[in-house]
Amino acid sequence: MKRIALIVAGGKGSRMNNDIPKQFLLLKDKPVLYYTLKAFTDAYNDIEIILVLPEEHIGKGQEIIDGYFDHSRIRITAGGRTRFHSVQNGLALINEESIIFVHDGVRCLVSATLIRKCYEAAVENGTAVPAIDCNDSIRLLTTNGNKILDRNKVKIIQTPQTFHSKILMPAYKIDYKDKFTDEASVVDAYGLTINLIEGEKYNIKITTPADLFFAEYLLESKSIDV
Repeated sequence: MKRIALIVAGGKGSRMNNDIPKQFLLLKDKPVLYYTLKAFTDAYNDIEIILVLPEEHIGKGQEIIDGYFDHSRIRITAGGRTRFHSVQNGLALINEESIIFVHDGVRCLVSATLIRKCYEAAVENGTAVPAIDCNDSIRLLTTNGNKILDRNKVKIIQTPQTFHSKILMPAYKIDYKDKFTDEASVVDAYGLTINLIEGEKYNIKITTPADLFFAEYLLESKSIDV
């Protein structure tokens, strides 16, 4: 089955307190986005990548591709108003049956092992969404205050969220809703069941400066294989 990775890196990085979008910040002398792209090219030597970037930063993305990768395997398209619309823009470039990974561009520590696990599970079940246990206490806000939730029944969702094209493509033809925070929520609203698989605790999303420092520590300590 053909493999296509849709890397969504359309964020502005406002929580990083930096004018440079977080996907272009340096992590051990290379852009964060470099590590993300490398994970997928390492996982499969025949994978095709569609990179979704803010229109004004497409040039920066092309520089990373030209500097480190086989540019024939990676296409770039502009992001949209929301993540949902950015994914729609990427899906518009896909016209063949495939397994589609949708991954946050700033989850730069994802392993090739997890990518392969997602692919195999999606081939078998049609969907594969990595998730990890919640170790913190969780409370739900209510109209009368808040209440405790059983954390054993809560999962923290990661990417790459992976789907057969016959599931993901039609799901993204439905109308946008504010509750669509990821691909699983869209497919869920389309009426299909989400298959969760075990994620990785170090598959973190670079959102704040502390995340960037932690990622650098993990790379330097060789706590992860990237």
